[in-house]
Amino acid sequence: MKQYAQMDKEELTALKGELEAAFSKHKEKGKKLNMTRGVPSNEQLSLCNELLTCLSMEDYLSENGTDCRNYGGIDGIPEMKKIFADLLDVTPDEVVVGGNSSLALMFDNVAVNMSHGVRDGTSWQSQGQIKFLCPSPGYDRHFTICNYFHIDMIPIAMGQDGPDMDAIEKAVSSDPMIKGIWCVPKYSNPTGIVYSDETVKRFARLKPAANDFRIYWDNAYAFHDLGSKKVEIPNIIRLCEEAGNPNMAYVFASFSKVSFAGASVTCIASSKSNCEFIRKRLTVQTIGPDKLNQLRHVRFYKSAKGVLAHMEEHAAILRPKFKLVADTLSRELDGTGIAEWTNPSGGYFVSFDALQDCAKKIVALCAQAGVTLTPAGATYPNGNDPQDRNIRIAPTCPSLADLGSALEIFCAAVKLVSVEKYLLSK
Repeated sequence: MKQYAQMDKEELTALKGELEAAFSKHKEKGKKLNMTRGVPSNEQLSLCNELLTCLSMEDYLSENGTDCRNYGGIDGIPEMKKIFADLLDVTPDEVVVGGNSSLALMFDNVAVNMSHGVRDGTSWQSQGQIKFLCPSPGYDRHFTICNYFHIDMIPIAMGQDGPDMDAIEKAVSSDPMIKGIWCVPKYSNPTGIVYSDETVKRFARLKPAANDFRIYWDNAYAFHDLGSKKVEIPNIIRLCEEAGNPNMAYVFASFSKVSFAGASVTCIASSKSNCEFIRKRLTVQTIGPDKLNQLRHVRFYKSAKGVLAHMEEHAAILRPKFKLVADTLSRELDGTGIAEWTNPSGGYFVSFDALQDCAKKIVALCAQAGVTLTPAGATYPNGNDPQDRNIRIAPTCPSLADLGSALEIFCAAVKLVSVEKYLLSK
């Protein structure tokens, strides 16, 4: 296929007419396809339906005799702590089990750091204007938390090995008002990038100017491999210990895309000292978590190995969808020179880069044909993609047939907006 940039005005005009006619046909079909977020499909959720029945009328005691119907067990039942500890390669006393949302854990942690500091230190908000480093493109919900607390966000470019560590090291070592960084180290949202071993080691060896700097290590896709080969990343908690920064990292993990998205179990893993500080706060915040939900997850999965075996069933459902995305984008756009995209081996998203100043127009055009995408710019702090290129594709929820239809509309929109851009330059 001839690259669009090499076409003359006559060729582009003719192609524009063809694309407009094709796109009109897409609009006439009246599709309504929502691909705004990385949501598990009904087929995936049904894998866990035994969670609804796996506890009997007599089954409500944890292994240490805790009555899960009652108060107590502030940081989780022992069995659930062990499953998370085994999955994350830490010890159970380095784990605090949370409710159904890891995002809520992150929000709470930022809120406490803002008001009370880290480990009974000086509150962040009393020190002045707080800043966070934000690898971009990144997870929009992280940026929303910063906006809520009026935290300044500093974008950090993402590469194939993770975020720009030279920029991170320079920033944190020179500015004591930088108190944190958001990280999705495995199958990063939305790029699918996996941090290299060296990147993780450099994180652990950071020398922040602020002694209350924290790494918010959102390991949301720790168990979400699509291939048979499991991708491993180094243990940030152990590396921080070895580097003399034992309290620098908070690791978050979740079963939100493992069991029921709205009724899962989450955790935060960190140093024993950090976990003790979190437990102290929890005694004020709650009288006890939903231990019955933890118990039913224990009964259903039984162990960390049970979780990983279950995730192979998820991968079998998701693999064809990610293949369809890769195949469709390649068939429709290879050789045009108008786009780049990722082909991740796990996680929940595909990151798509259009021509500069085209992403918002593509998303708007897709909406006209019934395909709703994540707003262009959402993957950058304050919704501001400086080049207006990045679009997050979330292929997990639709059926294969609906996903195929959505991708046809998407590719048609990409081509049409790109042709219009080149025509303006002629």
